[in-house]
Amino acid sequence: MQERKPQQIARELALLSLSQLPINPKRLTEEHLPKLVLATVRTLRSEVQDTLDNATGELQRSNERLLTSQTRASDLNTARNLLKEAIDYTQTAINQLGAAVEFPELIQLANQDKEVGRYAIELVKIVSEHRVIIDQEISSALVDWQVTRLAQIDRDILRIAVGEMRFFNLPDRVAINEAVELAKRYSGDEGHRFINGVLRRVTEQKAAV
Repeated sequence: MQERKPQQIARELALLSLSQLPINPKRLTEEHLPKLVLATVRTLRSEVQDTLDNATGELQRSNERLLTSQTRASDLNTARNLLKEAIDYTQTAINQLGAAVEFPELIQLANQDKEVGRYAIELVKIVSEHRVIIDQEISSALVDWQVTRLAQIDRDILRIAVGEMRFFNLPDRVAINEAVELAKRYSGDEGHRFINGVLRRVTEQKAAV
């Protein structure tokens, strides 16, 4: 695994933990991290299987279209698009599996460096306790879209970045760069570009106030 700084590891652990939080979480401590991340591993395993099943289905459909087509351009284009979707599904599954393999090492690093666990929990608490304020900032930067309609992983990456900028005084440029790197690891192919665009609008709107 590429060497990362303590705060980067903490940020990733926070991202993984957010998806497993109850609606009204009780007092969180560093001891909750392993359980939250373990729950994420189990969820991710199911998602990987679903993604691979989708890829298999797309491959079968594209193959059937190729076999039954009479070299018509429309049929070939359809088969090509189905094949591309299958490849995209497979790549997403590979990325998810790669991330899952690193989870035990993330936990080990968090146990070795208590600052990692503390920062991760603080991030989770800030996002949880100030979600309304954070989501309002994100919503104002979205164009013809709503926070609740975002993919959860993108939504949580945005929440962490805005939370760090607003409540941790992390420089905007650093928060954006870190969010983009998280999106490259956990979001889809276009996720990091979307995250970058939204956060840049957040900072522009903040500067205009």
